[in-house]
Amino acid sequence: MKKNKFYIKVLSLFIFGLAYNSNLFSHNLEEAVESIDRDPKNVSRDIYRNPYETLSFFEIKSNMKIIELSPGGGWYTEILANFVHEPGILIAAHYDPNSEREYFKKMRANFESKINENSMYDNVKIVNLNSELAEAHSVDAVLTFRNLHNWIGSQADEIFANSYKALKKGGILGVVEHRANPGTALEIMKKSGYVTEEYAIKTAEKHGFILVSKSEINANPLDTKDHPRGVWTLPPSMRLKDQDKDKYLKIGESDRMTLLFKKL
Repeated sequence: MKKNKFYIKVLSLFIFGLAYNSNLFSHNLEEAVESIDRDPKNVSRDIYRNPYETLSFFEIKSNMKIIELSPGGGWYTEILANFVHEPGILIAAHYDPNSEREYFKKMRANFESKINENSMYDNVKIVNLNSELAEAHSVDAVLTFRNLHNWIGSQADEIFANSYKALKKGGILGVVEHRANPGTALEIMKKSGYVTEEYAIKTAEKHGFILVSKSEINANPLDTKDHPRGVWTLPPSMRLKDQDKDKYLKIGESDRMTLLFKKL
């Protein structure tokens, strides 16, 4: 009798453990966002970044082949890797490991370490951001989060052109970016990290994309966009450290545009 009770208890714990195994939730976006595999520091940013609403707006499905452009430390990669499974795959287009800039090499190395330490990332392939990204017409969606300001100029043209080439007909381009006030000069955009919707849309359209929809999911009306260190004055960067810390914490993260394009 005691032996039977022991086996029942073990079986219950096993089932309980499976129920909370985040990798089993990969076909459910909401549960992927709530996955225990995510870094708690990243989870704390959800209130500003709205991952469930954003990926839903971008029409992302678990069976898609997706490119994430310049994933940085992997904030969205944690969610996408949990959610996307065969026949889908996640391609992370990161900095070139042979870059002349030490910062780029360090970021790439840190990202690779993150990917290699958890089997959840087994379905993630890493390529160089300055590469062709994927075979032509093979990808369902390309996503970029808060990166466009880093690419302003010829690099943006290269990345958008390669993204368009990689996408299938009807493929999705999802863009989230810090939003500058209309009429902001290009040099100010480069310096501040805020980009106008006009620039983002024209750059995408220049390479054949069609704007399908806009969303205010990631808008922040408290952001005045006139900060001493640009967007990096705000959380999570907080470049001024303790100077006016409470003020910037109350503002929160930047005001952001959320744009959905398609390749027709």
